[in-house]
Amino acid sequence: MRPRVVVIGAGLGGLAAAIEAAHGGAEVTILEALDRPGGKAGVETRDGVSFDTGPSLLTLPEIAWGLLDRVPGGRDRLRLVRPRPAFRYRYPDRVELDVFIELEETLAGVERVLGRGARHELADFLTYARRIWEAAAPPFLFGPAPSFRRALGLGELRALAQIDPLRSMNAAIRAQVREPHLVALLQRYATYNGSDVRSAPATLNCIAHVELALGGFGVEGGVGALVLALVATATDLGVTLRCGLPARRLLAAGGRICGVETDEGLLPAEAVVVNADPAHLARDLLPAAHRAAVVPAPEPSMSAWTGVYQARRQPHRAAHTVVFPLNYEAEFIDLFDEGRPPRQPTVYASAQSVAHNRPAWPDHEPLFVMINAPAEPVQGRSDPARSAGLADLARGRLVEAGLLDPQDRLLWERDAAGLAAQFPGSRGAIYGAASNSRFAAFQRPANRCDKLPGLYLASGGAHPGGGMPLVMQSGRLAAAALLEDLGATP
Repeated sequence: MRPRVVVIGAGLGGLAAAIEAAHGGAEVTILEALDRPGGKAGVETRDGVSFDTGPSLLTLPEIAWGLLDRVPGGRDRLRLVRPRPAFRYRYPDRVELDVFIELEETLAGVERVLGRGARHELADFLTYARRIWEAAAPPFLFGPAPSFRRALGLGELRALAQIDPLRSMNAAIRAQVREPHLVALLQRYATYNGSDVRSAPATLNCIAHVELALGGFGVEGGVGALVLALVATATDLGVTLRCGLPARRLLAAGGRICGVETDEGLLPAEAVVVNADPAHLARDLLPAAHRAAVVPAPEPSMSAWTGVYQARRQPHRAAHTVVFPLNYEAEFIDLFDEGRPPRQPTVYASAQSVAHNRPAWPDHEPLFVMINAPAEPVQGRSDPARSAGLADLARGRLVEAGLLDPQDRLLWERDAAGLAAQFPGSRGAIYGAASNSRFAAFQRPANRCDKLPGLYLASGGAHPGGGMPLVMQSGRLAAAALLEDLGATP
């Protein structure tokens, strides 16, 4: 008989796990509490135009292609967009720096705007970042969750020496880069998994290599099109997707998971993959006798205020624009030391028609805007005052920067409390667990729960962490573990 697998959550990690498990011969059912798949990669429609409300950039597309390749022609469902420029960084001294998908074009732009010395600094830093990536990715991202025993094994000692785990990101950046505009650009990569550049290990400087050297792409039709491509691939493999049907409780018997309880009854299962925050799993879904089997990472990543404006079209708008404040490092102090939204925040704007070739209105286009904010302090104890004024602050900064007209309408918005309410256990964290210590990689729950056989985790709060490609990789690793345990083969 085909092993029965239930996946809780149809986010990117859950869809990835379902695809791999079904390809391995399992009978897979996905339970999704929302009325649509995608998780935090959501889509809304206003005045006849749809737009993304979550992630806006795809790196490491080969992970998504690997999933789509599980069915003939599946890869054709994902087409990349290569906007020029990819990013425009705007600084308070009126310097504008464009970044491109092609590294040589980026380096040429850096030299043109900041000088030859800056070009050499960035090129040398990216050589260092590439060494980290090549050493860290195989054992720590594409393999099982790291353990101290395995990390201290002879095979990993060489890798540890190359991934710079003892310095902070900030210390490593400032030791190698003096040009202040480049320092801010590189510091910002800590926010790609919601962490503090002052305490996150320098290992995460590999993110600069991933985006600047390997490329950050758009998705034809928007990130929502990636979700639809994964859903179509899962459907082709026989996966059953049940939206609007939340899992209420996991069931265990004989010391292992045996099924999932829903409002419509019991779903028996030989394995359950949970694509939800580990805190929600431990607190709400696991039987009381087994709640200690999953220990969430201690610190959530940052959250954000996000909104989508109906922005008047501009002929030379970049796909992604970052507007830096006068003192960027003060943002991390506000977020992580003071626990409040930044008083002078960095504002990120993504023009979805440029970035993803999304359809738009005749004279306007959807502009996704984001201001970083701390996660909610305690689940269920949100303070609405913390997010008050962020929409006006974002509008003012964007109007001042010439990216919005004063009359442009705010169509949709969500703050940390709204995100926390929609995704239980998350406290509004966008990226799952933060990476604010050198031990963060060892503190995330593994994809296989050894203390409760039959339970597997796939989310930004589990190994290997947050961000679209890593969450999909989390799902792939969870499925690989359950297929191995069940003795199933493709």
